[in-house]
Amino acid sequence: MTCTTRCIRDIEYQLLPSRSRRTTDIVIERDGVVTVRSPIGSTPEQVDAVVESKRLWIYRNLAEWKALNASAVVREWVNGETFLYLGRAYRLTVATDQDCTLQLKEGRFRLDSKVLEKGGTAAAKRAFADYLASKGRERLGDRIQHFSPKVGVQVAGHTIKDIGYRWASCGKRNHLNFHWKCMMAPLKIIDYIVVHELCHLHYRDHSDAFWNEVDKVIPDYHERKAWLRKHGASLTV
Repeated sequence: MTCTTRCIRDIEYQLLPSRSRRTTDIVIERDGVVTVRSPIGSTPEQVDAVVESKRLWIYRNLAEWKALNASAVVREWVNGETFLYLGRAYRLTVATDQDCTLQLKEGRFRLDSKVLEKGGTAAAKRAFADYLASKGRERLGDRIQHFSPKVGVQVAGHTIKDIGYRWASCGKRNHLNFHWKCMMAPLKIIDYIVVHELCHLHYRDHSDAFWNEVDKVIPDYHERKAWLRKHGASLTV
């Protein structure tokens, strides 16, 4: 479906019509963009009316987003800098004596110095993204296998990649996508992200029915959701 940008008074939002939706859903993405997903057939005026009715909610959540991201971590590619993996911080060593790009060894991330010398910080970020994605394929697969029967769904497959400013998404035919940055979060937060996405296979919105499904599997999801909202900006390289 085509994404369009609309503005109602001082609120600009991205409109994404969806064939699978029955109600209109508003989300503040991790980059602060207001995204509105509406059922196919909804008129722009109808969507504007929903956005207008949620004006105070949007203001409140955008203000919270700005406050949280004001303290976003900026990491440097030098010895001793810390990088996250499964909720733990590990020091970085820029190594000149290894034949692999990146490894976690003896409690430290060891990055081949040639990566920085040849490709700079962009190449170093790709190295971490590739590393976390490779680790995530098996671990997230295990968690999907563990939680799928509890949620009562079947997953066709999953992919770990850069999906922009979302932690996860549902693809076609019950295929799930996860951002590689998920692997920087603690295990209980990863479990929340997995269950959240599995429950979307029942409900493609954030209705009360959806959250009831999440609650059945993770009764303390409120706390995990709040942690991700508060600390999500720090889960980056």
